[in-house]
Amino acid sequence: MTYLSKKSSFLLFALMLLVTTAGYGQENEKPEPAADVAAAATDGASAPGTGDANIGKALWNENACGTCHIKNMKDNGTGPALGGVETRWASEPRENLYEWIRGSQALIAAGNSARAAALWKEWGPTVMQNYPALTNQEIEHLLAYIDYQYLDLGKVVVSGEGGGDNVREETDNTWLFIILGGALLLLSLILARVTSNLSYMVQTSEGTAPATRRTLAQILTSKGMIAFVIFALVVFGGYNAVNSAVDLGRQQEYQPEQPIKFSHQLHAGMQKIECEYCHDGARRSKHSVIPAANTCMNCHAAIKYGSNYGTAELTKIYASIGWDPTTGKYIEGYEDYSREQIYDLFGNWISSQYMANDGDVDMIDDVVEEQLDGITAALTNGEDDTRIPGPIEWVRIHNMPDHVYFNHAQHVTVGQLACQNCHGPVEEMEVVYQYSPLSMGWCINCHRQTEVAFEGNEYYQSYERYHEEMQSGDRDAVTVEEIGGLNCQKCHY
Repeated sequence: MTYLSKKSSFLLFALMLLVTTAGYGQENEKPEPAADVAAAATDGASAPGTGDANIGKALWNENACGTCHIKNMKDNGTGPALGGVETRWASEPRENLYEWIRGSQALIAAGNSARAAALWKEWGPTVMQNYPALTNQEIEHLLAYIDYQYLDLGKVVVSGEGGGDNVREETDNTWLFIILGGALLLLSLILARVTSNLSYMVQTSEGTAPATRRTLAQILTSKGMIAFVIFALVVFGGYNAVNSAVDLGRQQEYQPEQPIKFSHQLHAGMQKIECEYCHDGARRSKHSVIPAANTCMNCHAAIKYGSNYGTAELTKIYASIGWDPTTGKYIEGYEDYSREQIYDLFGNWISSQYMANDGDVDMIDDVVEEQLDGITAALTNGEDDTRIPGPIEWVRIHNMPDHVYFNHAQHVTVGQLACQNCHGPVEEMEVVYQYSPLSMGWCINCHRQTEVAFEGNEYYQSYERYHEEMQSGDRDAVTVEEIGGLNCQKCHY
């Protein structure tokens, strides 16, 4: 019995060792740990093309480059699309590109880079984050990762020994691990059966054997097996519960349909309307504030025909607040208007504008009916077809958890951050979506990287020591982390 117990223990240990080392062969397919990046990045020369995309990926994440630049390297974000950046800088010394990434404003001020001046003319006053600690070789690693993403290579090319290149394929090993897991499960059942038979043989030789051998069903329903299954379920359930909790409320790229087709691309992009004109709470309160209809009316009391949708969307605003576009006045007693009265009022307005701008008599009835149905659908929320007057129920997109404190004024007015830092290139969005993950890690990385706007900012005058150190040249900048930006109680009060 002792011999079999030791043998069984050895087999189980071998199984555990096999499971824990199953992914060992895939180790090289993961980026090097962030802690090792600095050392690895400085090895070798900084000649163009010597970058390692694997290390570049770790540097990209560590320096939160994705906060301003879209990861596919093809679309503009808060900053320009980075794909092909080496080609665009090819007419200048490579050192200029290095200096641009380390400190763009210094290169612009030097006045010896036409590319830097052109970028500032196109993207100013948005200032690129400085990365003075990056070495030339680290920048080469980043450029290699940018090319990898931009060209959609499906593989990572890394520098090999002797100056050659090794091509490392990135593959999805999900099915491999599923098959391996199934094989291990089958092997476990076989070993359990073998152990049971050996135990029965020993008991027979000792004269202590039971009347019958244990069947596979009895093995699977034994106390030990049930305890193991329960343990495995608890571990698996806990793992999934933690992951689900971490993802709770995350809705990156969430893009709901709004009751009114409001185009940020038209208003913020083409018309250059400042974000804070409509979301005026962002500069003075915790919330950015969803603009009320009277904010829309500051412009649309005069602009009554939209460039994209004609009267279809603007009439929804007029119908919600009871403004008569024909007379240019608010309607007295509008809250008591029936649906028929509202339809008569705005139906005449829609038909008159349609005839004035399009003039297709055969389509006029269909257009009026379609737009009136649109008013009902947008303003009643499907609850009461007769109750059109009332506020516009916009669908909220960005929503922080209840246990998180976030103050827009602190970031916009005090921190002097552009709205695009968190919300992405809103001026390019026809329909707004959640651009950033808004996760805890994303916020922390931003606080670690973002330099505080000390110069001429009255809110930071109390930090005398930092001001003195900057004036004496002992420090170049102060990050949000250094003024308490990572204190738990700042966000979780």
